[in-house]
Amino acid sequence: MTGLEKIVQEILNEAESAAGQAISAAEREVAGIEEEAGKSSGRQAEKIVRGSKEAAAEILKRAQSSAELKKRQKVLQAKQEMIRDVIGKARRTLSELPDDSYFDVILKVAAKAVLPQEGEMILSPEDRSRVPEGFAQRLEETARDRGGSLKISEETRNLSGGFVLVYGGVEENCSFDALFAAEHERLTDRVNELLFR
Repeated sequence: MTGLEKIVQEILNEAESAAGQAISAAEREVAGIEEEAGKSSGRQAEKIVRGSKEAAAEILKRAQSSAELKKRQKVLQAKQEMIRDVIGKARRTLSELPDDSYFDVILKVAAKAVLPQEGEMILSPEDRSRVPEGFAQRLEETARDRGGSLKISEETRNLSGGFVLVYGGVEENCSFDALFAAEHERLTDRVNELLFR
């Protein structure tokens, strides 16, 4: 090998060595980039998983809260229906009382509503036809005890129980429907107490 060939060989060897080092450095850099990308994507994946878990927990929490609210609403609705049923049955029971008991109730209601003046009691056609003997006298006595006078009117009204008191041009609706409507809130509270305490 000549001197020139040796120099050329040395240059080639150096070039190969430099190229090898450059390739190694490039490979290390690529590996570092890949490793960093792996770590970054791992962090991204962790962040996504953590965010998904938090979102799922929030959705579950809202679903549980919504389910609890619906449950409370259903319970309340069921209670209200039961209260309405009890009040409705009480209302029907009044209308279905035997004549004597029914007109005892009518007299008690009249005693609370009578005014110290002359008036008339208007009944439904059905009630007018079943007034028990002696009721008119008891009604008059009750009114007299309060400084007034009450007679059973010849006029009738379409009532589903109870009566209307008329004093001159002023009327007092004492029908069972009106009485139950006026006492609705108090009755509801009382039935609620009895059923759900």
